[in-house]
Amino acid sequence: MSDEEPKVRIKELYKIFGDNPKAALGDVRGGMTKSELLEQKSHVLGLRDINLDIPGRKIQVIMGLSGSGKSTLIRHLNRLIEPTSGEIWVDGEDVLAMNEKALRDLRRFKMSMVFQKFGLLPHRTVQENVEYGLGIQGVDAAEAAERAAKWIVRVGLAGFEGHYPGQLSGGMQQRVGLARALATDAEILLMDEAFSALDPLIRTDMQTILLELQEELHKTIIFITHDLDEALRIGDRIAILRDGEIIQASDPQDILMNPADAYITDFIQDVNRAKVVRMRSIMGPAGPAQGAPVAPGETIEEALQKLHSAPDGCCPVTVDGEIRGTVGIDAAIRALKAPGTASAHYS
Repeated sequence: MSDEEPKVRIKELYKIFGDNPKAALGDVRGGMTKSELLEQKSHVLGLRDINLDIPGRKIQVIMGLSGSGKSTLIRHLNRLIEPTSGEIWVDGEDVLAMNEKALRDLRRFKMSMVFQKFGLLPHRTVQENVEYGLGIQGVDAAEAAERAAKWIVRVGLAGFEGHYPGQLSGGMQQRVGLARALATDAEILLMDEAFSALDPLIRTDMQTILLELQEELHKTIIFITHDLDEALRIGDRIAILRDGEIIQASDPQDILMNPADAYITDFIQDVNRAKVVRMRSIMGPAGPAQGAPVAPGETIEEALQKLHSAPDGCCPVTVDGEIRGTVGIDAAIRALKAPGTASAHYS
């Protein structure tokens, strides 16, 4: 991560659900497991000692299986859920110290949410749904209509402004939700399993739309998912949770090449590594290479023909014509076999 201050900083965050969470906190800090806490104290451990710095203008994915705490975590960022203990900072401001007005402003102007179940108002048209957040911000009606119309076009729903949510497919409804979030011009988008309810092809389409918009807008996006393929496709950073704890938080390539433990290794074992392992993760130092240049961001699948055709089986890895390293077909084959079999060299 860069030397810049993180957009969002989470420090020593705990969440315990039950009648007396403060009393149970000491037990959790003392090492009591989630199952022990439930059995002995009748409390549920939501989050344990979460520490995460989220950079600005990137997509931070938080992922895990059902019950891992990922949705609980994202709801702490705008205080839809209050923590048992810990700190949350946004742009250097202490979110937990905010009064009601400051918290309302955070939710109205700085953060927008996109929900799994779309969260649209069924009695309002597409245009009116997209305008909704702008109305809460106090934006003039004419300006709100203009901004909403712009984002409706941008997400591919031109011509549907007068339709109601019940007249739209699931993918179209989620586009309305995304347009509504973007129309408020919030710096941070919280996306909680936003595409999980969609069919696979529609989900892929929505991922593409999100990536295209992000290429232009550079929002800070915190994206919750249980789908590893989705996480690897869209995430600049990934944090993997299990039983309320972060097991590994890193660059997606680092997680693929250097899983932190057996749990992560099992988690990533079914990934199609040819489609996601990139040259920057398997390249070595610059040296002789007779093949065609490849880019650091090319996947094994994309670069395979060049590697195969290289007289010496090696290609230079270049950025703007400058050689940053070399990669050989042997390294690519090793990287396909199993997690942790190839060393990562980051440019």
